[in-house]
Amino acid sequence: MNSYKTIKQPAREEYVINKSRFIGHACPCQTEEQALAFLKRIREEYRDATHNCYAYVIGENAGIMRYSDDGEPGGTAGLPMMEVLKARGVVNLCVVVTRYFGGVLLGAGGLVRAYSHSCALALDAAQVSIMELTQRVLFDVPYPLWDKFSYALQSLPCILERSEFQSSVDATLLIRASDLERVTQQITALSDGKIDFLPTDELFYPWPEA
Repeated sequence: MNSYKTIKQPAREEYVINKSRFIGHACPCQTEEQALAFLKRIREEYRDATHNCYAYVIGENAGIMRYSDDGEPGGTAGLPMMEVLKARGVVNLCVVVTRYFGGVLLGAGGLVRAYSHSCALALDAAQVSIMELTQRVLFDVPYPLWDKFSYALQSLPCILERSEFQSSVDATLLIRASDLERVTQQITALSDGKIDFLPTDELFYPWPEA
């Protein structure tokens, strides 16, 4: 399985222009069923809204792509939202933009900009991330080396998932598979081989977008 770009978490962001209120909702979805369930939930929660437009992309190769204007003029809502998703290169997610009409017509161009902007805001709030093959590694750190180890982590491409202070410090790190050799070599070098480590399990983890 290759790395792919998606969002880290569900999120919601609002935007108001010319008295129309736009609410962008983004949610990670692994299947089309999950995307449709999310859409249904938003439609029920905002059943009094003027429109609930959506776009979703499912599959690491973007095999399923669907969108809807939900009553807005053709091509002014769902398609612009889909173009934002394609431009950001994200998959396995659904974005719904809810609109409450404020009485002022925005025109086709205004609608395109409003729905695109609301979609982008929702993506940013949901934190676009790269799902990469990651190794969870347990390090056994002697107490005299803990400060040195902690300082080194600040400049290494890894995440300290947790630490347990026992007879020594058990530190669990998340390290991209592509960085594993470099990180472990540097930790071994800085400790003169006195920090033991054990790779445990592999997983796909959302790393921040560069």
